[in-house]
Amino acid sequence: GKKSLRQKIVDELKHYYNGFHLLWIDTKVAARMVWRLLHGQILTRRERRRLLRTCADLFRLVPFLVFVIVPFMEFLLPVFLKLFPEMLPSTFETESKKEEKQKKKLNAKLELAKFLQETVAEMAKRNKADTG
Repeated sequence: GKKSLRQKIVDELKHYYNGFHLLWIDTKVAARMVWRLLHGQILTRRERRRLLRTCADLFRLVPFLVFVIVPFMEFLLPVFLKLFPEMLPSTFETESKKEEKQKKKLNAKLELAKFLQETVAEMAKRNKADTG
């Protein structure tokens, strides 16, 4: 059923708490990776991606904190997220948003694959016509 206003506020606060907690954990892990880099060790591809994602999240956190700190500014957050969808740090994304992003990426990949198949088929027809 419908949630009460109090329950919605509690859920949002839990969401923010979990997001900041995950960001803190990612930041600690990234700091260890930077320490390893400074001491001449090489990162794996997965570690490098995680380090880049964490750095990007930390840069995204600055404008996001304005919405959290300024009173009643969080009511404008959905508007700004519509205008700038990548503004939110990755640790604050919900599962539905992650699934939506994955679906968009998959659709884009399918469209690209379809285009490439059509292009290859067209090139094959041209080559066949030229040689025939």
